[in-house]
Amino acid sequence: MVGSPKARGAEAPPSGPDKLGDLEALVAAARACRVCAEHLPLGPRPVLRARTSARLLIVGQAPGTRVHETGVPWNDPSGDRLRHWLDLPRKAFYDEARIAIVPMGFCYPGRDERGGDRPPRPECAPLWHPPLRAALPGIELTLLVGGYAQRDYLGKRREASPTETVRAWRDYLPNVLPLPHPSWRNTGWLKKNPWFAADLVPVLRQRVATLMESGR
Repeated sequence: MVGSPKARGAEAPPSGPDKLGDLEALVAAARACRVCAEHLPLGPRPVLRARTSARLLIVGQAPGTRVHETGVPWNDPSGDRLRHWLDLPRKAFYDEARIAIVPMGFCYPGRDERGGDRPPRPECAPLWHPPLRAALPGIELTLLVGGYAQRDYLGKRREASPTETVRAWRDYLPNVLPLPHPSWRNTGWLKKNPWFAADLVPVLRQRVATLMESGR
């Protein structure tokens, strides 16, 4: 579970927002964050979206290079696959009035030795997620996309692996739904686990459609 920013030695962000203006100030402060700038190979560019009217919260991993370049979350092939799972066109997906997008790490963390992206910076979620989540009281469904989000949001409630956590998706409803990361690297996983497309995706699409309709 995301913890206190003081545990990381970072300055706490504004706390306790309960009005639209307060959330806007909080998001602006998050976008101006430079706490881990020295560790970011491309420099800081926090990417997130949130409004108090949002009903759906998407918690992913961290931006890739294309998202860093454009400043638009999920603006890459992974986002295309995620939108396919949700059965949402881009215009609806980027409707901030109904969908909040708050990844575990707001900035591109760089590459690891194997050529993949590094994990989200550990300073980010403990500092920003608690106040942002408190400022989004209308969230009815949180999508935990990938193992990092599942670990922090589910804590001891999660299963031994991301695969088993996603397989146990019914246990987390109605407020939370764990998903695999939609990266191309998981194409083989999707082929080996056909139950995801057959059983989980239809429920996901139904829940998302209901929330999008209720947020009009």
